[in-house]
Amino acid sequence: MTDVPARIVPFEPQTGARREAALDDLRRRLRATRWPDAPADAGWSLGTDVDYLRELVAYWTDEFDWPAQEAALWRHPRLRVEVECLGIHVVHARGAGPSPLPIVLSHGWPDSSWRYQKVVGLLTDPASHGGDPADAFEVVVPDLPGFGWSDPPAGPPLDSIAVAGLWAQLMTALGYDRFVAAGGDLGSHVSRYLALDHPDRVAAVHRTDAGLPVFGGDAALLTDEERAWFAEVAAWGAAEGAYGAIHRTKPQTAAFGLTDSPVGLAAWIVEKLRSWSDCGGDVERAFSKDEILTNVTQYWLAGTIGSSMRMYSANAAIAPEQLARRVEVPSGFSIFGGDVVRPPRAWGERTANVVRWTEPPKGGHFAPFEEPEVYAQELRDFFRPFRAPR
Repeated sequence: MTDVPARIVPFEPQTGARREAALDDLRRRLRATRWPDAPADAGWSLGTDVDYLRELVAYWTDEFDWPAQEAALWRHPRLRVEVECLGIHVVHARGAGPSPLPIVLSHGWPDSSWRYQKVVGLLTDPASHGGDPADAFEVVVPDLPGFGWSDPPAGPPLDSIAVAGLWAQLMTALGYDRFVAAGGDLGSHVSRYLALDHPDRVAAVHRTDAGLPVFGGDAALLTDEERAWFAEVAAWGAAEGAYGAIHRTKPQTAAFGLTDSPVGLAAWIVEKLRSWSDCGGDVERAFSKDEILTNVTQYWLAGTIGSSMRMYSANAAIAPEQLARRVEVPSGFSIFGGDVVRPPRAWGERTANVVRWTEPPKGGHFAPFEEPEVYAQELRDFFRPFRAPR
């Protein structure tokens, strides 16, 4: 860490002729796609369904309105905060209640602050949505380095520990000495290390998963539920984990094709949106075409698919003793019923000071986007006891 103070500047999205040139290039590439063949009736069984992707790309080419979707994203205030020589794009929305609680929300892959766009208003102004104004939050949603509109590290990729350190500096720059944290996927990992390394500043931490299990102790000490979960995770990894192996080991090789082909990029992302959401096999039960393409187009225009994948490589090098640390900061878990590799409570309590554990029946890996009202209420209910007395 350096002694250079963080600097806050306005965030300026791409506009005018430069944006139009980028969109024209995107449409040209979409129209020039060289499509792969597929076995008859393969559907999604071998990866992304060619017929569905052709339909999505036709919409992307001729009907998708990026400026309109971008304007909807920009309805929440945005900043660029320069921390450790990295420009971090941040959604920073002020709370409308009597004493809003500062919260930093951390996303995962394959997304960005996009994951939380539906809950920002619910959290900042609960009274306008039928809630109690005393439950208001001051919402901070950064894009992880190398994701969304945040700068990628110029040197080696940053792991979750380093990003947690950046977030601590970011919250200081925004004027928050004490705050709470929440996240899922990679963001769960970052939130965990915020609680581990900055317990004097993080009042409580909420997560929608417990990460992938790492256990170096005597297996006989595990409960039957935990052992069954370990087996489930191993089976899931064998069937679904190829993407992670690539990200951890050879992300740069995949980055060439995904950075050059918008259809390749869409295939890589859409297959995960479908597989990890609670959509019953129909991705558009969880996300509209516009919502899918807003996420994918942001990756395309920012050119961040390669840098986003490299974070997996950095996390794979985290020392086992770091992974084994127990979170003593009060922790809450909302394990949504449609998520992948759902941990048992016994594992949560083994790894964290669990003060609240819930299992909402609906919603998947992208719960803040899939079930925003439920997710917002989960945060309100969990963090209520940790608000400063009035």
